[in-house]
Amino acid sequence: MPAKPSTPRRAPFARLITRLLTPLVLVLALVVTSSALVALVKGDRGGEGDTGRPAASSAARHWVNAWTAMPQLTEPGNMPPPPFTEDRAVLTDTTLRQTVRVSTGGERVRLRFSNAFGDTALPLTAVTVALPLDGRAGVAAIEPGTLRRVTFGGRGSATVPAGAQVVSDALDFGLRPGSNLTVTAYLAEGQPSLALTSHPGSRTTSYLQKADRTRDLDLPEATPVNHWYLLSDVEVLSGRGTAAVAILGDSLTDGRGSTTNGNNRWPDRFLDRLHARAATDDVAVLNQAAGGNRVLNDGLGPNVLARLDRDVLSRSGVSWLVVFEGVNDLGTAAATQAAQRSVTAELTAAYEQIVVRAHAQGIRVYGATLTPFGGNTMYDDPDGHRESARQAVNSWIRTSGTFDAVIDFDRAVRDPQDPRRLLSTLHDGDWLHLNPEGYRTLAAAVPLRLFQRVPAGLDVG
Repeated sequence: MPAKPSTPRRAPFARLITRLLTPLVLVLALVVTSSALVALVKGDRGGEGDTGRPAASSAARHWVNAWTAMPQLTEPGNMPPPPFTEDRAVLTDTTLRQTVRVSTGGERVRLRFSNAFGDTALPLTAVTVALPLDGRAGVAAIEPGTLRRVTFGGRGSATVPAGAQVVSDALDFGLRPGSNLTVTAYLAEGQPSLALTSHPGSRTTSYLQKADRTRDLDLPEATPVNHWYLLSDVEVLSGRGTAAVAILGDSLTDGRGSTTNGNNRWPDRFLDRLHARAATDDVAVLNQAAGGNRVLNDGLGPNVLARLDRDVLSRSGVSWLVVFEGVNDLGTAAATQAAQRSVTAELTAAYEQIVVRAHAQGIRVYGATLTPFGGNTMYDDPDGHRESARQAVNSWIRTSGTFDAVIDFDRAVRDPQDPRRLLSTLHDGDWLHLNPEGYRTLAAAVPLRLFQRVPAGLDVG
């Protein structure tokens, strides 16, 4: 048999070196792993540098609603005029051009179209966006060179199912805060129904014209209408600190008595105040109001408790909610002591529900007191039962502690000599709705400190 090879003389020395190097290798491996973990953590935090401010990254940006309008079922008197409304269809072979004022700006935008009240599908054949001529609201002409085609899943057309909405693809399109945007849609087939989704109280002029005019620089032969149709939201890709305040309201927030194409409703004037200060210049304002709307029962549009999820809790980037609604609930309830006591109790219970549901989404809720209506022929009753109910509701808003803060609109616009009435210089003639100066006064009454930063969390008990 062959002799067994002998063990080399250097083996003990090699084993010694191995024993010494193994711990060193393990230490180095741990150092490398720890460095990698630190790098990953820093990367997730946006790569903080010497300034302590997060470096810009796509992860730090999020979508925020920059404009919205509460969808409603269009009433017969607010339908598009002939020939745009037919016996069984609406907007057939029609171009619809609309302008909206966005509250915050950015370099990427997307649109939402609503068919919330449609009972048939809504086919959008083509959509474009542009800047309106001279940046003005309510004009049919657009700035040359600003027209862009809007797509949906890469396609130029989309069909919105009954009761649904559709979100467009993100589009590279620069918008300045507080600027106007033109959105033009063409419907070749129209909607084969008269159940049209709209926002009648636009206080802004839109334009209707037959045939596809989505790329035209002007629509000189178009028919003007002071309503918005189909379009429900504009969203902007925004920085980490940008957030929105949503406002639930009725005609006083929708702007009855304001100037058509003037954008001088109180939420517009409030936005101007916010953006005049560095601490609040990245706050978006979402006007989710409609004339005749009520908290408890359907009126013009669904009641607040029914529409809260759709109009506030599902909106992009909402951090605050202002509730300024209830006067129509008082005004449409019977002018008896029993009826007004009942509606007062139901209103305050509804406010509590709104706060609980919003707090669950991390949204702070501010309650606004109801403004006077003494002298209004519809709501003011001789025995003062509705006024007593208004005072009771306002007292509850101020003292119950339910809201995170109180905005005292009543105090801002009432006549000190006759608190049941508005100041005579602030209403539009009916002792209920305000004029532009009245809306400026409401906006001036909102404490801007309530919106200085995005709330980090809520202590809601």
